Amino acid sequence: MSNNASHADNQQERLEKIPASMASYFSGFVDGEGSFNVALIPRKEYRFGWKIYLTFNVAQKDPSTLKLIQKYFGAGRLEQRKDKVWNYSINDYESLNNIVIPFFEKYPFLSELKRKNFAIFKEIVEIIGKDGHFTKDGLEEVILLREKLNEGKGRKRKYSIIDYKKSQESSETIRQTSAIPMKI
Repeated sequence: MSNNASHADNQQERLEKIPASMASYFSGFVDGEGSFNVALIPRKEYRFGWKIYLTFNVAQKDPSTLKLIQKYFGAGRLEQRKDKVWNYSINDYESLNNIVIPFFEKYPFLSELKRKNFAIFKEIVEIIGKDGHFTKDGLEEVILLREKLNEGKGRKRKYSIIDYKKSQESSETIRQTSAIPMKI
């Protein structure tokens, strides 16, 4: 058995030790205060010029519940922002895949919108788990799914599918131009 399988087993055991009433409370708390995010970040050193950055986070002025979630999940970071709001986040793939997703599958959200966003996030995590984002089609699938995540008022994105497509068009133009033989 590999270390990763063993690590995943330990995480599953940790989740099973959360009392059901506490787990249900966490699920309800995150239903109201949490979010699943997928950032698109330009990176010249990446094959297609973009990095996908996954995050599960919960923000609150009182850190008490966030500390409990962090303790029971055994993962993530808790930081106080400049506005004095506390932010608990998990952004490493292993913890998202082996802790966050199984937890919210076992303790599902009640609100339709959070269930929808979780399903989209889970699908993106699955694509990344299969290295799908390392292909052009897979990366585009992730970006298209991301466009459906957290739809509505107040959603702010620095980069969108439009930025990605423009970057791919300009990259294609550069490749085609450099393939044209130069006259001497």
